[in-house]
Amino acid sequence: MLVPVVIAGGSGTRLWPLSRTHYPKQFLSLTGEQSLLQQTLLRLKGLDHDPAIIICNEAHRFLTAEQVRLTEIPHFPIILEPEGRNTAPAIALAAFKVLEINPDATLLVMPADHDIGNVEQFLNAITLAAESTKKNKLVTFGIEPTSAHTGYGYIQKGQSLERGFTAKQFVEKPDEVTAMRYLESGQFVWNSGIYMFKAQVYLDMLKRFNHDIFRACFNAMQNQQYDLDFTRVDASAFLACPSDSIDYAIMEPLTAQQDDAVVMVPMAAKWSDVGSFDTLWQLLDKDDKQNAICGDVIAIDTQDSLLLSENKLLATVGLKDVVVVQTKDAVLIADKNNTQAIKQAVAQLEQISRVEIHQHREVYRPWGKFDAIDEGERFLVKRITVNPGARLSMQMHHHRAEHWVVVSGIAKVTIDKKVQYVTENQSVYIPITTVHSLENPGKIALELIEVQSGSFLDESDIVRFDDEYGRADLQQGNFDDHTE
Repeated sequence: MLVPVVIAGGSGTRLWPLSRTHYPKQFLSLTGEQSLLQQTLLRLKGLDHDPAIIICNEAHRFLTAEQVRLTEIPHFPIILEPEGRNTAPAIALAAFKVLEINPDATLLVMPADHDIGNVEQFLNAITLAAESTKKNKLVTFGIEPTSAHTGYGYIQKGQSLERGFTAKQFVEKPDEVTAMRYLESGQFVWNSGIYMFKAQVYLDMLKRFNHDIFRACFNAMQNQQYDLDFTRVDASAFLACPSDSIDYAIMEPLTAQQDDAVVMVPMAAKWSDVGSFDTLWQLLDKDDKQNAICGDVIAIDTQDSLLLSENKLLATVGLKDVVVVQTKDAVLIADKNNTQAIKQAVAQLEQISRVEIHQHREVYRPWGKFDAIDEGERFLVKRITVNPGARLSMQMHHHRAEHWVVVSGIAKVTIDKKVQYVTENQSVYIPITTVHSLENPGKIALELIEVQSGSFLDESDIVRFDDEYGRADLQQGNFDDHTE
């Protein structure tokens, strides 16, 4: 059987401020109506496959689960990594999981944050690769380079085969001179990061070349815990695992020792890793001035630019080759030909502990979302959206009171065990230390304005007593799990 494995643990900092550590690029709708993660899953509809395995970071579990649910693609319980350890360990977890069911299973490993423009060619390449996996080969998919790109790894072609080439060597991201030499030689392809092989073959190679990763992942899978739609591995065992990519851990040492162990199948599928704003500009539709425009934008005497506005009017005059990105809490202006340097801005923001690198002003939760629209020294105003049928945890705060005003929908509010219903244009007050909860019993989204007031308005001031998402017993102070 073919088991798709979708690795959804990336952070995508080169696309800041669109991509944040708490909402990375795989969850963004950058090149279509669906997010990159959803597109990755939906293109599987053209394949005969068993339920997919999705692997993500613990912090992204509810966001991942909701986006996966909307695709209606069958899948195993989502595997949660306590902390990212790169691709080699993530694939090992998937391999161990699928071998619990089928010792002859074949894995199709795909990053969740890539764009495939030609799905038919993608599926054709998968079909070609199947013959090699039956012979216990490890298959990688190569993209014919169109430029001397320094942001991609490369694979050198070896012996020509009926369905591709042997992979002679894997090389890391080159400098510009080396990349040009690769391009001119015609012997190198871009490394797509997509792989296909039998689960047992992968584990055998991992055990051979990187026993520490093999042992740590084996131990982590011995004590699995199931929680809602998730599988939690043994955290202490997994955190002892070295962090390494599949290329470093297996592919590079394997191709150095054995000429025909890895097969490279060309994939002419209009592939992109959507790794930078200049790449995104290339993928998007453009006007007659070669501007890619999204949102409320007026471009005067502007050309060859990427102009994205989330919620404000954006006007440009006399610009060329620029990237302008406006979100609710940040604005980026950059040279389109130097967007790789955005990571330097992110690093500086991290040094001064700016929250904007981690989260958007609008934050998603398993029950809905909230938008922090205003704040001062002793107050914070949020616009809260609660999905139909969803409920926030039963909780209390030591340092703040809350005032809720319903804008649309109906709210079921519990305050010290007293239940009341609050409808549009009505409000309710929750004093400090009062145990309370909020639920949407209706069929449409509940929208309300929350005004917090008090001496300490940090999200760590939440004590949970009951939570249907399994967060009541988590350590207080964890930002992700103690926000509403």
